[in-house]
Amino acid sequence: MATATAAKNTRAQGAQRAEVTQMPTYDWVALDKRGKVMKGSMQTKNATLVKAELRRQGMNPQSVKERAKPLFGSTGSSVKPRDVAIFSRQIATMMASGVPMVQAFDIIADGQKNPRFKNMLVAVKQGIEGGASLHEALTLYPIQFDELYRNLVRAGESAGVLDTVLDTVATYKERMESIKSKIKKAMFYPVMVLLVAMLVCMIMLLFVVPVFAKTFTEAGAALPAPTQVVVSASQFMQNYWWVVIGTIVVGVIGLVEGKRRSQKFAHFLDRVLLHFPVIGNILRNSAIARFSRTLGVTFHAGVPLVEALDSVAGATGSVVYGDAIRLMRDDVAVGHQLQLAMRQTGLFPNMVVQMTAIGEESGALDSMLFKVAEFYEEEVNNAVDTLSTLLEPLIMVILGTLVGGMVVSLYLPIFKLAGAVAG
Repeated sequence: MATATAAKNTRAQGAQRAEVTQMPTYDWVALDKRGKVMKGSMQTKNATLVKAELRRQGMNPQSVKERAKPLFGSTGSSVKPRDVAIFSRQIATMMASGVPMVQAFDIIADGQKNPRFKNMLVAVKQGIEGGASLHEALTLYPIQFDELYRNLVRAGESAGVLDTVLDTVATYKERMESIKSKIKKAMFYPVMVLLVAMLVCMIMLLFVVPVFAKTFTEAGAALPAPTQVVVSASQFMQNYWWVVIGTIVVGVIGLVEGKRRSQKFAHFLDRVLLHFPVIGNILRNSAIARFSRTLGVTFHAGVPLVEALDSVAGATGSVVYGDAIRLMRDDVAVGHQLQLAMRQTGLFPNMVVQMTAIGEESGALDSMLFKVAEFYEEEVNNAVDTLSTLLEPLIMVILGTLVGGMVVSLYLPIFKLAGAVAG
């Protein structure tokens, strides 16, 4: 019976989502009571409802036209986590100020520049108007509002402190995005420099080296070993450039798809990255910071520990730590203390385990987890700054070796010929 009811609710939510998504948007022009021209847009079933709503607001409709649908799907960029964080902060502030939830959604939706997110907010608002709670209405969009987000909202609604929880969620989202941006910053610079170096080398091998090789052949001079290697590499690139590019593309796609489709392969790659010098330390500290921050927020909101661990597992950004947290959840579910379960994984430093133990014993687990998160977030910041400092000279050496070495090898025969002529 319960399964049938759940299935019925799911179908109803799907139908509601489809109905809202298919509603057209109408651009309208109307005159207010002073005769001033007013413009706007409204998403509803037909133009008659738009005119009726305008008249209800004391305006005289002049023009109501359906907005043309885009040729390739919905308009607007994708909804980013930062958008969800800003929305959480806005609605928390409005609710704390006494603004009703439905009205708060109207205000926030009207101010959205991203049409896709605006339509999402309108759909959620209509679900609330239809009698659903906020966490139930958010299930329409499980990607943007994940299980962790919905669990926190549900806990806030149950405890009657939804505005406080939403404010906490906004802070949490902002901190998580800050950590992600730090990780991307640490990885982006070296990757881009190496890609540019590879591109320069390919251009030289395809277009510059052949010119020198022709000159060397006409001169009939014996080529030094470094020059011969570069010329041979150039000939290979000219004949089989498609093999090189195809191998790189297939390799990248294979890594991405392998990580997505195989849990074992994803676990292997993640474990390899965690053992990389410097970068592995950043990823490890980032995972611990995310774990501590997320578990602290969920536990503080009143979510039971086992359920909180289930939500936290996917928020660490690490497959290895995610699997370990699921094992911790199973241990806690059968009665083990959290600190003992953490110690069994072998992934958490002794300081983290000890602070968790103190938090459990003192009944202030969430506070201790927040302190751990702050410490490791600062560690990530410092490690990223250190990495940037270390990489600059290393990248210069790599660039000098690749590009400079190639240039020198091309000029070696010229120096040799010049020396022979001078002699």
